[in-house]
Amino acid sequence: MGQFRGALKAIVPAVLLGMTVTACGGVPGFRSARPAADAQVGIGVNAFLWRATLDTLSFMPLASADPYGGVVNYDWYADPATPNERFKATVFILDRRLRADALNVTVTKEVRDASGGWVTAQVAAQTETDLENAILTKARQLNLSTAR
Repeated sequence: MGQFRGALKAIVPAVLLGMTVTACGGVPGFRSARPAADAQVGIGVNAFLWRATLDTLSFMPLASADPYGGVVNYDWYADPATPNERFKATVFILDRRLRADALNVTVTKEVRDASGGWVTAQVAAQTETDLENAILTKARQLNLSTAR
């Protein structure tokens, strides 16, 4: 027990000193870490991916959008040309950087059965990839247009 108290007496002043230095803004003469060049203030995800998602899927009704968590939910959309099928999408923006792996799109499809009810159907394998590519292309265009 004596060793524990001795160790505790040595640790407590160091912890308190660390808390004091942190509270006053750091140690004089040492530079604090600067935010990365691609760091953004405001939303928790990449602003170009966020804007591109909203623009690209603007034809679908927006159900909810969380700019800090990076999740955009779209409600059911039925193309007037094919009223017997409808789609719902969710977009996950996973990073603050503009990268291909920072984006994930999931699509749900339903079709009308003989009785008129909606039944879950298979989504074409390329649909989600095509939507991701369209969003990424738009995000890159937005990024380039602000770089000038």
